[in-house]
Amino acid sequence: MSILSPSLHIHNMKPTRYCITLFLCISSISVPLLVSSQACQRTCGKIPLKYPFGSGPGCGDARFQKYITCNDQKLTFTTHTGCYPVTNIDYSNQVMYVTDASMSTCACTQPSKGFGLDWDGPFSFHDDDVFTLLDCSIDSSPIYKSNNNAYDTNTSAVPLCDKKGASICSFLYSCRAISMLNLPISTCCVYTPVDLGPSFEMDLQKLQCSSYSAFYSFDGQDYNPENWKYGIALKYKFNVYNDYPGSCAHCEESNGACGYSAVAYNSFICNCPSGINTTTDCYFEAAFNNALPRQTVTWSVYPLASIPALFLFLL
Repeated sequence: MSILSPSLHIHNMKPTRYCITLFLCISSISVPLLVSSQACQRTCGKIPLKYPFGSGPGCGDARFQKYITCNDQKLTFTTHTGCYPVTNIDYSNQVMYVTDASMSTCACTQPSKGFGLDWDGPFSFHDDDVFTLLDCSIDSSPIYKSNNNAYDTNTSAVPLCDKKGASICSFLYSCRAISMLNLPISTCCVYTPVDLGPSFEMDLQKLQCSSYSAFYSFDGQDYNPENWKYGIALKYKFNVYNDYPGSCAHCEESNGACGYSAVAYNSFICNCPSGINTTTDCYFEAAFNNALPRQTVTWSVYPLASIPALFLFLL
């Protein structure tokens, strides 16, 4: 009885020649599977994942690995101040949007610790971000300085806030959630990192403010804070020169996911849909699958260890 499948019977062939042909056939199909690994996800929930973001170790850019994670189909951004859900990624403009559950909005106000970025991370605040400090202490907060004008008796402290943000405070304090607290408008300040401290840190405890609100767009309704886009917009960079790697572009064009090797930090690999990692792209995979007769594909499931035994048996 022949051990070969009916579709692969070959008659009148010398055993030695047949064994060599069979060995080469099995080896050529099995070798790519030896370098296979867990496939990188192309999405996390509803958010597409493209370079430099990845779903796990070996996917995306290694520098982003400790900041971006995908667990239970939820994309999360992590810094030294906490973990924040990622709501959207604008790949064309290199902007990532996150939310802070402890942040106050027009619908809800609550205590918060603030928000900060790791100084050595590949992220920075977008120019569209507006941070508003709420319920700040006029007496002890560093965002106020003493008024040395002896002729001005109306106030004893001058806010070091963005003067253009006065109207923003007015609109926010008209929100029902904030107006019910009966906070004076003078305790609100539009945060300007240049004046108030490092641009990567907003420590509300040091600033003596109970909460903050952040938004990145008025959404065409400057006078209606209920419809502002609350959250934080973060710019990210691919590298020092912010160049998109050409090898990664070819990889994604071939339906692959850009990644890196766990052995070499600066290495590049292209993770194909089947899970095979290559150093080029995934075009070979489609060509390889289309070129093989259907019946020969079954040989790829044979473990490599069984090849010597099969070879000797046929001799």
